[in-house]
Amino acid sequence: MGRRNIPEVNAGSMADIAFLLLIFFLVTTTFEVDSGINRKLPPMPPPGVTPPIIKQKNLFTVLVNKNNDLLVEEEVMALSDLREAAIAFLDNGGGTNENGEPCNYCQGDKKEDSSDHPNKAIISVRNDRETEYGTFISVQNELVGAYNFLRNREAQKLYQMKYTSMDSIATNPQTSEKLKEDLKKKMDVIKDMYPLKISEAETSN
Repeated sequence: MGRRNIPEVNAGSMADIAFLLLIFFLVTTTFEVDSGINRKLPPMPPPGVTPPIIKQKNLFTVLVNKNNDLLVEEEVMALSDLREAAIAFLDNGGGTNENGEPCNYCQGDKKEDSSDHPNKAIISVRNDRETEYGTFISVQNELVGAYNFLRNREAQKLYQMKYTSMDSIATNPQTSEKLKEDLKKKMDVIKDMYPLKISEAETSN
């Protein structure tokens, strides 16, 4: 019986097809970008410099246990009330800043047992290791929302524009460099009035 000749398959173009498919997937594939919470760590104190002593009344403590319950200033509090409590603490203005100047823009109750000045006010957050991630983010959102409320109020008063709106425009790639510089200068003024000071204490077991 004669031997049958099997025709060869021309695979010369397979490399080109594979290369085109690779380019296609590289162009069309979207890569997930991890988003986090924007926090700027304080600078290390110079050698030999003792950190300043923080008065208890200038510290706003927020504890979150493993059951996702909030203990704010040693009192049980609902998450929905956290922002208002933080605003009252930050805006109290019951004393003076480091230079001995009173807060002439604060609209708080000026209680003697609450924060002296927004520049001295610190919010301390401590979570349990079993605290749910959703609760952690919700607490952070409420605290940052308190700062944004106060910053928006002062920006509206000084520049007739919300702080959050200025931030959105300044971070837009289509915004001109001149406008970005102008907005950043105004934002720095507002941030000096209400500096974001959220300290995350070591997680408890």
